[in-house]
Amino acid sequence: MTGAAYGVGALLTERLAASDEVKQVLAIDERRGECAAAQWHILDVRDPAIADKLRGADVVVHLALDLDLETDAAARTAYNVRGTQTVLTAAAAAGVHRVVLCTSAMVYGALPDNELPLSEDAELRATAEATGVGDLLEIERLARRAPRAHPGLNVTVVRPAVLVGGGTDTALTRYFESPRLLVVAGSRPAWQFCHVEDLCSALEYAVLEKVDGELTVGCDGWLEQEEVEELSGIRRMELPSAVALGAAARLHRIGLTPSPAGDLAYTMYPWVVSGSRLHDAGWRPQYTNEEVLAELLEEVSGRHTVAGRRLGRKDATAAGAAGATVALLGAAAVVRRARKARRRI
Repeated sequence: MTGAAYGVGALLTERLAASDEVKQVLAIDERRGECAAAQWHILDVRDPAIADKLRGADVVVHLALDLDLETDAAARTAYNVRGTQTVLTAAAAAGVHRVVLCTSAMVYGALPDNELPLSEDAELRATAEATGVGDLLEIERLARRAPRAHPGLNVTVVRPAVLVGGGTDTALTRYFESPRLLVVAGSRPAWQFCHVEDLCSALEYAVLEKVDGELTVGCDGWLEQEEVEELSGIRRMELPSAVALGAAARLHRIGLTPSPAGDLAYTMYPWVVSGSRLHDAGWRPQYTNEEVLAELLEEVSGRHTVAGRRLGRKDATAAGAAGATVALLGAAAVVRRARKARRRI
């Protein structure tokens, strides 16, 4: 297990260490985690010496990914892609027969013509415009190439929906920290969540070889935007597409927000997944979308975020002004376009 000291990795390490079907958990991270039952190795996953630590293992679960909104994008990509390359090569060299990777259902892309729900075999149509998605797409490419480069190596990829729980912090969870829910006019959002405990149980299925291939995981069904607003009690702020996307791009370009404009697409269009392969193997989610949303709202309570930028307590009172900035930037763009049109006339 890489990335075993924090987040999903820590939860899965504890789960597998307690399983009667797992003989030993080898936990790898840059610091020691809290699971006393695991055998710990302190190591950067990009270090080729990791191959020696993997000898004798049957399955490697690679969860050492950096998707932090605040991390420098180039450094994040260098860690994520190089780390995955090293782990896949090291696993093959060590005689490991299965590697389990975790990306995201975001790799399908959020598009207005997406089917509801998407099957596991749907084309990966995402672009690299959203936070970390370029890295995830490259990891998916590495996963497809690895069995050809290393015959006998099985690679399973698990793609969760919007992940919630365990301190998960993404542009999509921060969406619910805003004083208003930004809704882009004419868009058709469909919200599907995945609780970290459900992701861990799905990963356990993959580890125990109950299912393989490309897997999607999430709550059954989805919530429409109106249902999300009713359940959350947060009112919407609706903006034209050009205004919202233009303002998001400007705010990110001048460094006021960590979220690029591409993140907005995932709040505009559906990217709901079926989870059919896990379901066929007998797996079922323990949480509903309504339950996960309620937990998310409780987890982010007291936090204040505008346009993806988290504000401190002193800044929270300025949230309304910051939100107005988004609208003003967009309005300015509309005014400029209107002026240009009048000049042409």
